[in-house]
Amino acid sequence: MRTAGRHFLQIPGPSPVPDRILRAIDMPVIDHRGPGFADLGNRVLSGIQGIFKTTQPVIIYPSSGTGAWEAALVNTLNQGDKLLMVETGHFAFLWQNLALKLGLQPQLIETDWRRGADPQLIEQALLADKTHTIKAVCVVHNETSTGSTSRIDAVRQAIDAAKHPALLMVDTISGLASADFRFDQWGVDVAISGSQKGLMLPPGLSFNAVSEKALDAHKNSSLSKAYWDWSEMIEANKRGYFPYTPSTNMLFGLAEAIDMLNEEGLDNVFARHKRHAAATRQAVEAWGFEVQCQVENEHSPVLTAVRVPEGSDADHLRSVILAECNTSLGNGLSKVQGKVFRIGHLGDINDVTLMGTLSGIEIGLHLADVPHQTGGAQAALNYLKSIRQEKLKAA
Repeated sequence: MRTAGRHFLQIPGPSPVPDRILRAIDMPVIDHRGPGFADLGNRVLSGIQGIFKTTQPVIIYPSSGTGAWEAALVNTLNQGDKLLMVETGHFAFLWQNLALKLGLQPQLIETDWRRGADPQLIEQALLADKTHTIKAVCVVHNETSTGSTSRIDAVRQAIDAAKHPALLMVDTISGLASADFRFDQWGVDVAISGSQKGLMLPPGLSFNAVSEKALDAHKNSSLSKAYWDWSEMIEANKRGYFPYTPSTNMLFGLAEAIDMLNEEGLDNVFARHKRHAAATRQAVEAWGFEVQCQVENEHSPVLTAVRVPEGSDADHLRSVILAECNTSLGNGLSKVQGKVFRIGHLGDINDVTLMGTLSGIEIGLHLADVPHQTGGAQAALNYLKSIRQEKLKAA
């Protein structure tokens, strides 16, 4: 039976793809070796640097973010190298497993999955590494499973305070273009991202932004690489081309996404995401629930992970909301499966979209008999109205 109205895809990625980007992707396929392709290649290769806030090369792969994880490691490290990794959630755990499969040796800082990476613990671990056997510090910028954002500038300060030469690798797959990210200013050496989150594209593209220090490490890296090799990519990219067949039509979409982000202004994009995250937390508090992230200045602007009351099943609640309100929410992963549901508020959404989502959740809470207080959607609405009023007064 047909369900009237739009489907609310409010998972933490893939995010809804705007019509402008869908129309851009819907172009005739062009010759990726022909003279006209270089215009597109140069456009996206230079444009994506602005999104990462870097003047360094940004490599674009036709892959998921997992491929860019692997590319970051195999292009800079050697068999048996030691890494310092922080298990802030499910995706940090998966990156650690990938490192193990490559023959690397992760040293893990564990957390309770309720905060981002602790810079003090990172500094302590690096100070203890007197012989500098740790070759890279790997941190997830925005942990999609928990709704916690790590303070990458503080992580860089911790590495510098320890006077440690390790590379700083940052997974900003769900952070880029939704949460402020400053590759050059924060001293990141390799950043990993993907197309399906803040960039508002379908899945299919991934990215490595690379520093001079990372490029120097690449020269001495002996881990096997072919498809992921930075050298071949960077050489071909100098002319606007790729060493193998790129995802041409996805690149058309990427060019449009970059235009859209720049038209709104990155600072405005980040402010919008923070506003929606704060409004969502107002709703969660009014319902009488906890958010998964417990550190105030580490709440994610990308998503909110909500803990359901003891005895309630978050997955059952999600199924009721999908069936009755045509709204998809993110599920809890591994350690928090069934305990949390995740509200995505990233990409091309506005206040009205968010209010529709929160209203649907409140209907679902009632229909699923989850103990809660009413008025969460109203609390969010009151917050958004007050922010709008303050903006009008300031103007």
